[in-house]
Amino acid sequence: MTLLAIIIILFVGGILAWLAEKHLYEGGRLISLVSLIIASLLLISYFPQAESTAVTGDSQWWDNLLISWIPRFGISFHLAIDGLSFLMLMLTMGMGIFGLVMTWNDITFRRGFFYFNYLWTLAGIVGVFTAIDLFLFFFFWEVMLIPMLLLIAVWGYEGRVYAAIKFFIFTQASSLLMLIAIVALAFIHYRNSGQLTFNYMDLLGAQLSATAAYWLMLGFFIAFIVKLPALPFHTWLPDAHTQAPTAGSILLAAILLKTGAYGLLRFTLPLFPESSQAFAPVAMTIGAISVVYGASLAFAQKDMKRLVAYSSVSHMGFVLLGLYALNTIALQGAVMQMIAHGLSTAALFALVGALQHRLHTRDMSQLGGVWPLLPKLSAVALFFAIASLGLPGLGNFVAEFLVLVGSFKANHWLTVIAAIGLIGAALYALLMMQRVFFGKFNDKLKPATEGKTVSDLSLREISALLSLAVLLVIFGLRPQPIFDIAEPTIAKSMQKFQPPENEEVVIEKTGPETSASLSSPTAKSAKTGTSL
Repeated sequence: MTLLAIIIILFVGGILAWLAEKHLYEGGRLISLVSLIIASLLLISYFPQAESTAVTGDSQWWDNLLISWIPRFGISFHLAIDGLSFLMLMLTMGMGIFGLVMTWNDITFRRGFFYFNYLWTLAGIVGVFTAIDLFLFFFFWEVMLIPMLLLIAVWGYEGRVYAAIKFFIFTQASSLLMLIAIVALAFIHYRNSGQLTFNYMDLLGAQLSATAAYWLMLGFFIAFIVKLPALPFHTWLPDAHTQAPTAGSILLAAILLKTGAYGLLRFTLPLFPESSQAFAPVAMTIGAISVVYGASLAFAQKDMKRLVAYSSVSHMGFVLLGLYALNTIALQGAVMQMIAHGLSTAALFALVGALQHRLHTRDMSQLGGVWPLLPKLSAVALFFAIASLGLPGLGNFVAEFLVLVGSFKANHWLTVIAAIGLIGAALYALLMMQRVFFGKFNDKLKPATEGKTVSDLSLREISALLSLAVLLVIFGLRPQPIFDIAEPTIAKSMQKFQPPENEEVVIEKTGPETSASLSSPTAKSAKTGTSL
């Protein structure tokens, strides 16, 4: 019942935060923080399973809750967790606490309702990462989106209504497409087997014609890449990020984008392996173009938030490229990219929000020479800027390196195109630092600074940001625990895929360490490896 308890705590915590604000001015945020801490402690109770999985490579579910919900239609309340879910849930809880701490004093009106939507968004995300029944997955997918819509529309900036409506149209249109695909998949399975079910494990064995499988795969694929986002469905993201409050931008960048990648890895690839393999060149092309296109547009921005938003399009292009390279190395890189991007981009949005709160602008043409004024904020921003561009020794570098290595094996030219995005990342990240923090102090900042004390980062903010910096360093120097936890899930997702001709991926278990290598078909007889 641990997974259910986590979801209930977040739902109930949101309601209590809303009600408490009528009696206590700080009641909502305190209740929100306590709810997130309790939910995190419950999640940490799965650490023994994580350590066991890292050693044994067991691909079984760590925990499983199955409750009959609508038996007439084969719908159940089915939650489960494995290594991939655990990593995504840890990211969710960590970024939820980080966003709350970094924006502790930012919300000045309708505070209780804000924390209600904040916690309900997180509860929906937890449901998305743990739902195994496809109807339940769709239910939590919708629960996650509506509170985020309200966060943008009520507490956003000047263009918040337009951004919220655009976010709603894109997400709801794609959600409807996914719902149609889910119902069609269940119906085809029922017609062929006589069993009406939305259970993921049962639908893995659905007998589908090649045409039906291809169209259903496209329904899932489009729904998930809208959330990822990838070209040409990315245009909602810069507007949503720009107009969302800082806490909303952190949730969007760090967690919500990852639900799209999670859906591709958890559902699209295993449910439709043949169709996914046939579609892989197209998907990889979209990913490679997204990498370059996102970096190019980030380079052209004047608004810091839009720059970071377009950088997310570029970085998530690496995730799409890695997922459809369809080999273990690239998929491990994609999972690491999901985590590292969540940490670095959440920190950048928090820093942009902190800068705007102090100087009342995020327009780079009005900024310049900020380092002497805010040395702590500037130094931390420099670290996360170079993390975003993929500095060796940090988690982002490990992720992008593995994606490129794995993708090169699948398609040389697309990998070369995507690698150009690394140059673009260095250009826009360093350009942002030069324009905002270095050079001559911009006279346009004088009205916001003259006769006023501009405070640097507080101890609370520094502690939150440094915790993410430490994690990026750890993942850059010691990524193996992440690989070991994710490896059984990746292996299950790859079981139905055929390796490239005359070549296959072998996962060799050497005690607690796991290594991936390429070998010839003769490796099938190796006693030390499991052939995928």
